[in-house]
Amino acid sequence: MAAALASLTTSPAASGTLRSAKVHEFCVYEINERDRGSPAYLRLGQKPVNSLGDLVPFTNKVYSADLEKRLGITAGICILIKNMPEKKGDRYEAIYSFHLGDYGQISVQGAYITTEDTYLSITGGTGIFTGAYGQVKLQQLVFPFKLFYTFYLQGLAADLPAELLVTAVPPSPAVEPSPAAKAAESGATGPNYTD
Repeated sequence: MAAALASLTTSPAASGTLRSAKVHEFCVYEINERDRGSPAYLRLGQKPVNSLGDLVPFTNKVYSADLEKRLGITAGICILIKNMPEKKGDRYEAIYSFHLGDYGQISVQGAYITTEDTYLSITGGTGIFTGAYGQVKLQQLVFPFKLFYTFYLQGLAADLPAELLVTAVPPSPAVEPSPAAKAAESGATGPNYTD
């Protein structure tokens, strides 16, 4: 009986399945520069207004929080759940990833409300983000062209690289990436950034 109880109380650390509870925080900007044919709006509801089931596939560029480096892209889809004409906005279920070159990828899912800040779940990652879970705060700056994200990652094996931990330019509708980052010049991109 004691052996059975001992096996039930074995800590996750002993079995090698303990995920780090440390919260790793970093920020990025997502900017639609209108050069990727994104977003596409697929009106599946066949109605003149946004309606349940409409799909919005998208891909945009991702920049470091200081807007000095191009890090990669977002890619995903939003499914319209509710049109909110009284708020002049929509509620979507969003499923997408941040592809950040050699650093890896972070997948997120959850509500995206176009009229307010929202939190999405971090559902996993690759590369340095392997084992990631937690949440990400989405701040709408200019719908749908400029967004600011604050990641609260847990489950990572190591600390994040300094390149991701830069001081953020305060979020505002006027923010723009540096000319060097926008042009993806040498030294103004993350390692093997995703395009």
